[in-house]
Amino acid sequence: MVQSRQRQQNIEVQVGDRFPLTIRRLGVNGQGIGYFKHKVCFVPGALPHEVVVAEVTRVHPRFLEAKIHRLRKTSRDRVEPRDSYADVAGGFELENLAYPAQLRFKRQVVLDSLEKFKPYGYRNYDVRPTIAAPHEYGYRNKASFQVRMIDGHVAAGLYKANSHDLVDIQECAVQMPNTMKVIRTVVQAIEDLQIPVYDEERNSGIIKTLVVRESAATGEVQLTLITNTSKLPHKRQLLEAIQEQLPKVVSVMQNVNPGDTPLIWGEQMIHLAGQEYITESLMGLDFRLSARSFLQLNPEQTETLYEEAAKALELSPDDTLIDAYAGIGTIGLSLANRVKEVWGMETIPEAVADAKQNANLNGITNAHYEVGSAEDVIPQWRKEGHHFDALVVDPPRTGLDNDLIEQIIKERPAKFAYVSCNMASLARNLGRLTSVYHVDYIQPVDMMPQTTRCEAVVKLSIRK
Repeated sequence: MVQSRQRQQNIEVQVGDRFPLTIRRLGVNGQGIGYFKHKVCFVPGALPHEVVVAEVTRVHPRFLEAKIHRLRKTSRDRVEPRDSYADVAGGFELENLAYPAQLRFKRQVVLDSLEKFKPYGYRNYDVRPTIAAPHEYGYRNKASFQVRMIDGHVAAGLYKANSHDLVDIQECAVQMPNTMKVIRTVVQAIEDLQIPVYDEERNSGIIKTLVVRESAATGEVQLTLITNTSKLPHKRQLLEAIQEQLPKVVSVMQNVNPGDTPLIWGEQMIHLAGQEYITESLMGLDFRLSARSFLQLNPEQTETLYEEAAKALELSPDDTLIDAYAGIGTIGLSLANRVKEVWGMETIPEAVADAKQNANLNGITNAHYEVGSAEDVIPQWRKEGHHFDALVVDPPRTGLDNDLIEQIIKERPAKFAYVSCNMASLARNLGRLTSVYHVDYIQPVDMMPQTTRCEAVVKLSIRK
C-alpha cells in the first residue's frame, strides 16, 4: 500500500499530456473514471467501457482531471445530446448516456454510498431498480439563469462546470417550454431597454439572475428578477413589455440580493405586478407557490415520489404522522386524508405560513404546522401529550440533523420513511439509524433525467 501511494506521488504528469485511458465507471458527478499508472483520472463526458485519448487539464497530488481528446472505442450506451452545450454547462452530465443506463447509474450511486459509509447490514439491503420518469425531457418547472454581458449583448444561462464563465442558453430540452420562452423574451427586453446587468468584477449593474417557474397544472408562470439593488431602471417599460408579450406570466417579483455572493436569493422581496404566487396541483391538491417556496423540479414525478413515501409508511386512518422538514406542506398535506392527524414543522416562517394557507386552500383541517426544528418541536409536542405513530423526513442535501437522529432513536416511531436527495448523507445517517431500525428497502426515483441527481425513499421498521 505504501509503495502504491509512492508510485502515485512520483508520476510526473503535466497539463496537456495525452494518453490512452479505459473508462471503468462513472463517478458520483457523472464523470468517467479511469486509472493512469495507478492514479485516478476523471474525464467528464466519458462513459464506462470507452477507450479515450485523455488530455490532462489539471494535476492534483492524488488525482488527475482530463478531457476527451479523441474517442478510440465508443460505448453502446452513448447517445447524441439534444442540447449542444450539454458537455459544457453544468447540470446536463448524463445527456450523452442512454436513459436505461442513466437509471442503472443512479441505483449504483446508492450502492456506492452504502459501500462507503457501511451502515449495519448494508450488503443485504433491497436496493430496487430506479423508477423511471415518464418524460426524459421537458419536465423541469423552474429555471434559475444568471444574467451577464457577453460580446456586448445580454446573455442568460448557466456557468460552465467549476467556473463563473457563463454559457448563453437559447434553448433547453429539459425545461418546460414556457420557462425558456419567458427567459429569452425578458433578456431581449432588458437589452432593448438597456437595463444594466450585473458585472461581477466591478460589483456593479442591476439584474443578476432570472428565476422562472411554471405550473404544470395551470400553465401560470412566475418571474422573479434578482437584482443587485432595489433600484430597477425602466421598471414600468419592462413590466409593460412582459404584460404584452408574455400573458402567461401572472406574477412578477423582485428579489434584492446585493453584492458578490454565492447565494442566489437575498432577504428583500418586492411585489412588482400580478399575483404574489402561482398555483400547482399535486396528488389532487392545490398548492400556492410564492417565489421562494421549495417544490420538486419535476411535478409529474413528484407524485410518484410521494406515493412511494406513502407506500413505505403503510399508513392507517388511526395514525398520527409527523412531517419533518415540512416545507410548504406538500408531503404532509398529500397524506392527510390517509391518517388521523398530520403534525409538521419547518424552520422557515414563510414556509410554515404557506403550509397553513395550503391546508386552508384544500379544506384540510387535520394538519398542524409550527415554526421550529424537529429536534426542538417534537419533544415539546410530547410534553403536551401528543402521540405519534409515523414519521416522514425529507431533509436538505446535508441530511438529518444529528439532534433529530437522537430524537428519532429515542422516540422510535413504528412507521418511518426517509426521502433523500443525497445518497451520501442518506448512507451516513443510516449508519446511526440502523442501531434501532431495519432497512426494509431503498427505492430510487429518477426526478431529474439527464442529470446525476437522484431521489430515494427508504422504508425503515423497528428492529425486533
